Amino acid sequence: MDKASTFQQDSTQRMKLSSSSACTLLLALCFVCLNISPFAEAANNVTYDSRSLIIDGQRKLLISAAIHYPRSVPAMWPGLVKTAKEGGVDVIETYVFWNGHEPSPGNYYFGGRYDLPKFVKIVQDAGMLLILRIGPFVAAEWNFGGIPVWLHYVPGTVFRTDNEPFKHYMQNFTTLIVNMMKKDKFFASQGGPIILAQVENEYGYYEAAYGEGGKSYTQWAAKMALSQNTGVPWIMCQQWDAPDPVINTCNSFYCDDFKPSYPTMPKIWTENWPGWFKTFGGRDPHRPPEDVAYAVARFFQKGGSVHNYYMYHGGTNFGRTSGGPFITTSYDYDAPIDEYGLPRFPKWGHLKELHQAIKMCEHALLNNKPTLVNIGPKQEADVYEDQSGKSCAAFIANIDDKNEKTVQFRNVSYTLPAWSVSILPDCKNVVFNTAKVRSQTSTIEMVPELLQPSTVSPNKDLKASNWEIFVEKAGIWVEADFTINGFVDHINTTKDTTDYLWLTTRLFVDENEEFLKKGNKPTLLIESKGHALHAFVNGILQASASGNGTVSPFKFKGPVSLKAGKNDIAILSMTVGLQNAGSFYEWVGAGLTSLKLIGLNNGTIDLSNTTWTYKIGLEGEHLSLYDADASKDVHWTKVSEPPKNQPLTWYKAIVDAPPGNEPIGLDMVHMGKGLAWLNGEQIGRYWPRKAPTDKCVKTCDYRGKFNPDKCNKGCGEPSQRWYHVPRSWFKPSGNVLVMFEEKGGDPTQIRFSRRKLSTLCAHVADDHPSFATNNMQKSKAILELKCPMNTQISSFKFASYGTPTGTCQSYVVGDCHDPNSTSILEKLCLNRNECLVELTKDNFKMEICPGVTKKLAVELTCS
Repeated sequence: MDKASTFQQDSTQRMKLSSSSACTLLLALCFVCLNISPFAEAANNVTYDSRSLIIDGQRKLLISAAIHYPRSVPAMWPGLVKTAKEGGVDVIETYVFWNGHEPSPGNYYFGGRYDLPKFVKIVQDAGMLLILRIGPFVAAEWNFGGIPVWLHYVPGTVFRTDNEPFKHYMQNFTTLIVNMMKKDKFFASQGGPIILAQVENEYGYYEAAYGEGGKSYTQWAAKMALSQNTGVPWIMCQQWDAPDPVINTCNSFYCDDFKPSYPTMPKIWTENWPGWFKTFGGRDPHRPPEDVAYAVARFFQKGGSVHNYYMYHGGTNFGRTSGGPFITTSYDYDAPIDEYGLPRFPKWGHLKELHQAIKMCEHALLNNKPTLVNIGPKQEADVYEDQSGKSCAAFIANIDDKNEKTVQFRNVSYTLPAWSVSILPDCKNVVFNTAKVRSQTSTIEMVPELLQPSTVSPNKDLKASNWEIFVEKAGIWVEADFTINGFVDHINTTKDTTDYLWLTTRLFVDENEEFLKKGNKPTLLIESKGHALHAFVNGILQASASGNGTVSPFKFKGPVSLKAGKNDIAILSMTVGLQNAGSFYEWVGAGLTSLKLIGLNNGTIDLSNTTWTYKIGLEGEHLSLYDADASKDVHWTKVSEPPKNQPLTWYKAIVDAPPGNEPIGLDMVHMGKGLAWLNGEQIGRYWPRKAPTDKCVKTCDYRGKFNPDKCNKGCGEPSQRWYHVPRSWFKPSGNVLVMFEEKGGDPTQIRFSRRKLSTLCAHVADDHPSFATNNMQKSKAILELKCPMNTQISSFKFASYGTPTGTCQSYVVGDCHDPNSTSILEKLCLNRNECLVELTKDNFKMEICPGVTKKLAVELTCS
């Protein structure tokens, strides 16, 4: 995805219900059953026409979920796929990450997080389908857009145009992946799960910048892909001139108005963005579930057939894999499954109900042509009905982004909230409205735990006796790599083997300088193409500066301490992920362009063209300090207490795994900026850089079109405080935690935190749309309660059927209240992982407060 160009579970509790209403739960329950899948049998033939994909002769309406295998770990993959399937997803989608698989020319890696065949097999074993977006350019806020950096340095190479070296390596890698998938019989044509493959990615935005070379490259890429003979259709997203039979697809927040390039092709949405990415120093964007559901419903209302969430689980940019630059290590994306693998409520639950409603319409949608019915100035219905009237589904939309409207449809009144779609699988009964969220909500806490080797410390700090440190020298620690007059491009020098590049020079200051006599300080002026730097003089940190996620280049102006005589100036230049998209993006550089001093007797001193000495990387990187085995012979210094606010310091501690089985985050809010590892595994870059204090909202209005700045949170707070450390990386004891701190922090305040659900709330009203019985008679509203895996409903903090008010954690009993609400909920749900509660007279006193719309509100705990 290229944003730069656009903006185990317990059995389901079956409650004791009256015989007349027991069948109400039948349809909802069938979606919960884990062993039921419409794709349990392998696909063998995938074709398409103007309406849909056709799999083994059957039209399919497909809900897909993006889960990128390197952004989680193999131990998480089965759970992520399972949670997606429980959410009503049919298909898993992933990019293929070229630079992770081919770190150097002809040397391939498919282990660990990059074990693509294993990931595909897990999807297959779950009875699901897969969309493989080979690219191999992916954008995706991934370092260098997924293309190996080494390819930029193959002579004569220009990325993504009619360039022979680039096409040679691109075809080699594409063929490698296709053959690997064929070997394991993963394509649907072989009986496997892969139903679609993608070549290139959102090239339509940039093709014109490459002139005729761009046009011919598009045609070549499509022809090359088709020559792979996968037996499944190929797609090219946002590629309006994709040649037949390659399918052009849509990427956007909304794709209801999208039309394929050819009338013979189905309408496919490869990227619906249910949230947005974050940058270090940026705010925290959120997209309301009501708007995500509205966009999906409108897409299917207007003839869509394949829809994919980008992302359904965003995951983590482990190590140095984030791009941007300045993309955070977290790639949570406000996705339905959060970074740590937990369902995000209410978004996950609301979309699950949406998927159920859409699937109830599948036959009518795919086998009938729509009739558009205008029922108001900003209200319309699309009706899919056969001539007999036996098969009928309708989507009624209110595209007014401010006002609720009551409309007449087939002589029945329907009230539509603003900016919403109601789904009627029988053209009569509303089973779902996108703006009415009945799914449970949850409050997640990061609970700090002891960082300790074996004995309990009373203050939750890491035991001081367990610390070891290694301090870097500010500047060149051994023989320099080279010396040159002036500055070099940072990326061309490091070739992204490291974030770090040292450059040093020496300045002689005459003892008669006026600033020395007056006790003043000269001013340091620096200009850089990006991304960040720390400036040292005589080994002392003088300044830190950086660009941001919007503008990488930056300027710095500030005082600097100089002494009479020789002054050693050392700049630690840094990248924070490489450019991942744009025309000719591989040529975007980084590093210093100017360095001047003002306030000396001779006026401005320009050091830009003086002699500079360079060293690539850190000494600790060369010594592999992050690897416990490789660094055994390195002399670490044991300290009684780790130094605070000390730059250029490596910290090491041996720690036990945190208790429990909840996901773990490393709390780095008291540190400065750097890198972290556990047992040699790369946690990633940490930088608790704070977001601006303005342009955030307390409550997000879902109504109206979304953009990434509409619903920001986190103003004045660190863009990322916690850093995901997968449970599978831990040993029971003897875990080696290593951090490199660039500018100084307080390591005694570092914590492991368990990601834990503290409170779960849900509510549903009597008149809430609910899934109907098999004969489509209107059913009563149902409240679904579900605890995280391996936990049970342990207590109810609040329960009221009647007219409760307030929101989660602040519910209040209203004037109308069934006093037995709590005891009823305890009887039905206590000690269960999952519970469905139907609003019927068998469960609640429906007769109280006649004429008033009543609801059930619940707050509970899981343990």
